[in-house]
Amino acid sequence: MRMPPSPGQRIGDKVMGHIGLNAHLLAGRAGYRSAGIHHYLAHLLRHLPEADPHLRYTLFVGPETDMTELSAPCPGAEGRGADRGWRVNRSRWPTQHPPLRILWEQTALPLAARGLDLLHGLAFVAPLLAPCPTLVTVYDLSFLRTPERFRRGNRWYLQMFTRWSCRRARRIIAISENTRRDLVALFGIPPERVDVVPPGVSPSFGPLPPDQVAAFRRAKGLPERFVLYLGTLEPRKNLITLLEAFARLRPGVKLVLAGGTGWMFAEVFARVQALGLEGKVVFPGYVPDEELPLWYNAATVFVYPSLYEGFGMPPLEALACGTPVVVSNASALPEAVGDAGVLVRPDAVDEWAQALERLLDDAALRAELGARGRAHAARFSWERAAAGTVAVYHRILEGRE
Repeated sequence: MRMPPSPGQRIGDKVMGHIGLNAHLLAGRAGYRSAGIHHYLAHLLRHLPEADPHLRYTLFVGPETDMTELSAPCPGAEGRGADRGWRVNRSRWPTQHPPLRILWEQTALPLAARGLDLLHGLAFVAPLLAPCPTLVTVYDLSFLRTPERFRRGNRWYLQMFTRWSCRRARRIIAISENTRRDLVALFGIPPERVDVVPPGVSPSFGPLPPDQVAAFRRAKGLPERFVLYLGTLEPRKNLITLLEAFARLRPGVKLVLAGGTGWMFAEVFARVQALGLEGKVVFPGYVPDEELPLWYNAATVFVYPSLYEGFGMPPLEALACGTPVVVSNASALPEAVGDAGVLVRPDAVDEWAQALERLLDDAALRAELGARGRAHAARFSWERAAAGTVAVYHRILEGRE
């Protein structure tokens, strides 16, 4: 009797493998704190089963993780049934609490990972005593580049465990060339062990009908012309420089700072008052996912002055919607916008003011950048991100690491 192939074996030109995915950072409910890594994980995991039907997955999640979003079929794909091709291992530990998640990650997960061919730590860390080869995804090294924004315990955990995890992993996935350079420079990781797999842009981001956008502006009380920032309100986003630049613009345009408040956010509101910008700066708060394309489409210009980003999804989403973008020429943001965005030194207030003034005054330039932005954003898809991730799986499973 012919025995079924064991995981990791080659069948013709395909390799069977059983991959464990630690997805405990998937948020249990919507909110601004569920942005970023949660969105990356949710989109990637939805597309992984479509990238290679020969791989099997066990998805490790927390007790509060909502699987509804992951069970939905990918746009344009038939899918592999309601289970999306994976087995779900839901922890009984209350891993929504970081100390317990860390303890689970280093003690219970190695036991649960027995029998796997590969364990993928989807956010910085893998078990140090894993019973199988490991792969780690690193989004950025902000805990080393901007350590002041992290609590001491969290900073120590990320600095130590990310370093150890990367050194023990067979390979590392970085979401940008900038993160790859940081891994080499700050952790001493050989560059050939790091694969760059950029994130994708959801098909929901694109130009919308003018009537729909106009109705959205009316419903939100937004003016016809405004500059939009969308992200967490915190020092790393460099919003003080943006406010000082905005104060130098001619009257007649508003600045919308959308997003939840992070740490040390009070300085942003204090600077608005100090610059006499009350009534000219709007704070709509957290923006739900389903409204994001409308906000991008409604804006005249999108601005992202951040000092450090692992990639920079909001500028890329804005480009996909055809909105001209101004970003800092720092960290990974030049990668995110390519030649479709306007790059400005993060601390140059005059340059920010000049860039904004030029775009607000030049409709032809906005149209040119909008068309260029849509073409640039079309290069990034979650199908490509999933295919790139699966290629790294095969490289490890086939011993080509």
